[in-house]
Amino acid sequence: MSDDDPLPSYDASREYAHARDEAAGWTLSERFHVPEGHYVDGNSLGPVSEDAERTLTRVLEEWRDLAIEGWTDGDPPWFGYGEYLGERLAPIVGAGADEVVVANSTTVNVHTLVGTFLSVAAERGLGRKVLVNELDFPTDHYAVRAQLRLRGLDPDEHLVAVDSRDGRTIEEADVEAALAASPDVGVLFFPSVLYRSGQLLDLERLTEAAHDHDALAGFDLAHSVGAVPHDLSAVDADFATWCHYKYLNAGPGAIAGLYVNREHHGLTPALTGWWGHEKETQFEMNHTYTPAQSAGAWQIGTVPMLSAAPIEGSLDVVRAAGDGDTRAGIERLRARSLALTEYLVRLVDDRLPECEVGTPRDRERRGGHVAVEHPDGYRLSEALKARDVVVDFRPPDVVRVCPSPYYVGFADVWAVVDEIREILDSGAHERFERRSGGVT
Repeated sequence: MSDDDPLPSYDASREYAHARDEAAGWTLSERFHVPEGHYVDGNSLGPVSEDAERTLTRVLEEWRDLAIEGWTDGDPPWFGYGEYLGERLAPIVGAGADEVVVANSTTVNVHTLVGTFLSVAAERGLGRKVLVNELDFPTDHYAVRAQLRLRGLDPDEHLVAVDSRDGRTIEEADVEAALAASPDVGVLFFPSVLYRSGQLLDLERLTEAAHDHDALAGFDLAHSVGAVPHDLSAVDADFATWCHYKYLNAGPGAIAGLYVNREHHGLTPALTGWWGHEKETQFEMNHTYTPAQSAGAWQIGTVPMLSAAPIEGSLDVVRAAGDGDTRAGIERLRARSLALTEYLVRLVDDRLPECEVGTPRDRERRGGHVAVEHPDGYRLSEALKARDVVVDFRPPDVVRVCPSPYYVGFADVWAVVDEIREILDSGAHERFERRSGGVT
């Protein structure tokens, strides 16, 4: 039995869950400091690993021992740390080493990337509208609208949103239809995974549709990087950004990452700063900006070493999952994630008839978390937290449960479903207020 088997000899017993854990034959959980109870909220914030702690401590020691000389004498030197981490991340997102850099925050990257490619679209005589979808995480729309306003464009007219048929998912066919109906779309900007339902979108199909329409294709990979292998270069995506504090477990406020297709290297980004200047002449302090001939040009300010250092250790975890091969590691983690989410979906079906699964059942259409829907979803999530089962809630009725492949096992999944069953049977959730809320 292996992690990618589709529930061999499944049954809903606790004994089966323990047997699956024993049969898996590998785990990374001993590398993590996981809170007591059951932590299934790694799609919001992953826990600290010993590896991330180690690389953060190393940089702190370099700061103490080397001070400013850490920029040149750190191991690796801090001056090129964003590019160094980008090269290590490249196998996870399926890109060339020079197409990836660690830089800025995710929202800042949305601003600079969408702004850059709106300008590219204008220069090429393409459309001036941006195609998004109604189920996006709000910050993406905030940033796109801001970039449209900066160009004197009315966001209400130039932001085109694809509607969902069921309030949970987006059909790629509807994206294609929206492109056909909107000849003035110049940039498509979509998530890889919808943050509520956990639907995994087909990036290759979306990119092809955008390019066939003479539009540029960009993606927000925040809810997939670290749990889903990507092939950005192979599908010919133009740009992408993501965070590292979710599945990659790099800590709150961890610096983000971005990808820019090699075709676009040499462009002047929409938001320029000295850290994106070509490295060879950066300290000549010229007032004329010369962009790095790589994704590194989209760096803005000095790399924040203390929020970047944990990423290095987090990448060591992925490499360990693949026995020294980062790409093999992310593929193995994906297989384990699929097995865990498949098991969770089956248990919800079997043991929680009051709940619905809002996540696609097709394993190739599923990200790393499962949307468990219940009319009293908020109160249910609060009752779970009171029992040291950490989940999160998304309005109107979604309890997101994330069996992270890094540190969650089948027995943990069984226990979480069992806790939900006990709460619903006892009515324990009814003592909590009805309200909405949550964090990213």
